[in-house]
Amino acid sequence: MYYWIRNMIDKQAFGVCSNVAEFLNMKASSVRLFFIYSSFLTLGSPLLVYLIMAFVFRLKVLVNSKRSSVFDF
Repeated sequence: MYYWIRNMIDKQAFGVCSNVAEFLNMKASSVRLFFIYSSFLTLGSPLLVYLIMAFVFRLKVLVNSKRSSVFDF
């Protein structure tokens, strides 16, 4: 159970910063530091934005993934 949670966090939580950094043409570490500092300064409100973006990015991956056909054997 612990490894499943750890793998899920590694894939999902850190994917948000890297996707935002890729979109903005920045380093992922800079985006991560921005989220960390802004979370401390605003008492955690960017955490809600971060979770929403994680949901949207995951939904985007699921929609764009190749679906197998019903007729594939």
